[in-house]
This record gives sequence, structure tokens and C-alpha cells, in this order.
Amino acid sequence: MSTTMLQPSSLAFLSQLKANNNREWFASQKKAFETEQKQVKSFFMSVGELLGKTDSIERIQVFRIYRDVRFSKDKSPYKYHFSVGFTRTKPLLRGGYYLHIEPGGSFVGGGFWEPNAADLQRIRKEFEMDDAEIRAIIADATFKKYFGELKGEELKTAPKGYDKMHPAIDLIRKKQYLVTRQFSDKEVLAPNFQEEVLATFQAMRPFFDYMSDVLSTDLNGESLYN
Repeated sequence: MSTTMLQPSSLAFLSQLKANNNREWFASQKKAFETEQKQVKSFFMSVGELLGKTDSIERIQVFRIYRDVRFSKDKSPYKYHFSVGFTRTKPLLRGGYYLHIEPGGSFVGGGFWEPNAADLQRIRKEFEMDDAEIRAIIADATFKKYFGELKGEELKTAPKGYDKMHPAIDLIRKKQYLVTRQFSDKEVLAPNFQEEVLATFQAMRPFFDYMSDVLSTDLNGESLYN
């Protein structure tokens, strides 16, 4: 049976892990970790099952607790959060959903984290040509309620080949196109948290569907996948 609520013990374990981020402590708490991991994964899979009823999801990735420290100055061996990603079915559907559970830092996010060079160029060209539709989406009351504004890393100036005075330069210079909604620990443990996660994902859909249309067509609006 799928878990439809998260438990205080999961947040407590993550808090303890943050304070004791070493292999010795983790080994001594391996059974507790496995119990919490199983419970949280069940919650994630339940979210994925319900999300799949309203969108086409090709992949659910529950991220590992172990950090890749090979190229990091921070050698802490473990993450102190649980997280999962849900990828829409490519090539026609674009955008990814993300759920992050961390004491004091939980959030739901989504969008385009690392668009490849071709996709990023296609998005920028669309905004250069006509930014009216994306402006309407991010100005919509539902979008504002859930996400506030479009987020993501951006260049300090215009990308090469673009006019730095272009009216859409604030969008064109972005390298990521992301939305996020924060949740308190109390909200994460509430009985309706799963519903709020799914409602937040649903609020992303106009943005996702617009970007999917952009990335599956050329600048003339002709499909790339006929």
C-alpha cells in the first residue's frame, strides 16, 4: 500500500544525519535509514502514480542519499534530504517535476534545469521573436500564487548575438527556466501535503505545455516530429 503522508521520523532522521554526516554514524543508523527511505520512497511513488493520471511521465528517479564527492570541496558523504524527479515523456512533452524533502528546506520545483545548447538557443530565439505568450503565463494569477516569478541562473548581459536592449532580454539571458514553491515542516507533515504537491505540479502545466510547444517546433511553428 502506498504511503500518502510523510512522517515526523523522516525529518528527524535527516536532521540527525545533517548533524552527524559521517560514515561511522550512518553505518550505526543503517536500519533507521532503510526504514525512512522505504517510507519516503513509497510516498514519492504514490505521488508519481497520481501525477501519471494527469500527465505522461516516462521516468521516476528517486535520488540516492550518497553524495558524489569526487569533484567537490565538501567531502560530506551524505545528502541530508530525500528527493525525486518526474520526467515528462519526450520528445513532445518537456519539463521535469521535482520534490525535495529537507527539514526547514522542503520545496516543490520544476522546469528546465540544464537545457542543452540547442534547446536553450531555440527558447531564446522564441522569446526574441515574441515574448507575449510566456509573459501572459508568468503573469497569470495561479502562476503568481504558487511560484511568484520565473527563476533560474542568468547571464549578466546579453548572450552572444542578442541585443542587450531587447525588451525580452530579462528572459533571453536566462540559462535556466525554473519555478519553485517552498513548504514548511508543518506543511510537509500535514495530511493534505500530497494534494498540495500535485496541485503545485498542475500549476506548472501551462508553462510546461508552452515550452513543449516551443521545443517541438521550428521558428515557423512547424512540428519537428511529424
